[in-house]
Amino acid sequence: MSIDLNTRTLPELYHDLAQTGLPRRLLQLAHDEDLGPESRDITAELVADASRSVATIRARQPATVAGIACLPDLLDVFRVSLEASVLAADGERVDRGEAVASLTGRLADLVRVERTLLNLLGRLSGIATRTHEFAARIPESCSLLDTRKTTPGLRTLEKYAVRCGGGRLHRIGLNDAVLIKDNHIAHMEDTELTAFIERASAHGRAADAAFVEIEVDTLDQLGAVLATPPEAVDFILLDNMTNEQLRTAVRMRNAANHRAKLEASGGITLETIAAVAETGVERVSVGSLTHQARSIDFGLDIDAA
Repeated sequence: MSIDLNTRTLPELYHDLAQTGLPRRLLQLAHDEDLGPESRDITAELVADASRSVATIRARQPATVAGIACLPDLLDVFRVSLEASVLAADGERVDRGEAVASLTGRLADLVRVERTLLNLLGRLSGIATRTHEFAARIPESCSLLDTRKTTPGLRTLEKYAVRCGGGRLHRIGLNDAVLIKDNHIAHMEDTELTAFIERASAHGRAADAAFVEIEVDTLDQLGAVLATPPEAVDFILLDNMTNEQLRTAVRMRNAANHRAKLEASGGITLETIAAVAETGVERVSVGSLTHQARSIDFGLDIDAA
């Protein structure tokens, strides 16, 4: 079975995600779009190389921090010689004006990395902060999960930010779990569904999938899934159901003595998530953790060393 990334500490999680090479490729792209093919900052060329300064990065609004773990990789990709001191770890809450990190080195190097660093911290901390707001509204018995509604190229880091905010990771991509959605079974008759689920389950286990999940839109579909062998499915996604339907789904699952955990999803907001969690489902997945997050404003202030 694949490693459950939700059991990893934040440092371990960043290491695991960095091993994919995707965060570094993203940072290389950020380097190239800011400094061009010649890796050149024309304005910084006017700054004396011997000039040594200290830069302090501060939050300009309350936030849950995410993205500090990327700092060593960012400095390496941008090929700068800066000493970094972490003042607030990923996952910590900071107030307006609180420092999260400091950098010491040549002024030219500091301004070279400034914008990419602030952009990254702002985006990831925005996701972590929004996730924290959602997580604070549900009991520990119900897990808050993200989705694949992420910014292209940023998925691994955005999912890391969700963990920083107290959420949990759903599948990373199409290659690590089985999730049967409505479009996968749209062409099937109800009588074919049971056999397909059993075949999908066997295929997923053989492929070392992290889990097997199926999405249902109606309680009738749920009934069909509950008629399958209990070991076939790990999670059942209840898509766009009312709270009354969710409560009924929990009763149906319990009556069937099925092992699958129930996951609610679809249009869940800060205002509605508490009531959804109270229906008895074990999981709630929220796409807006990532696709509606607003960046946190960070500033970088430079003083002579």
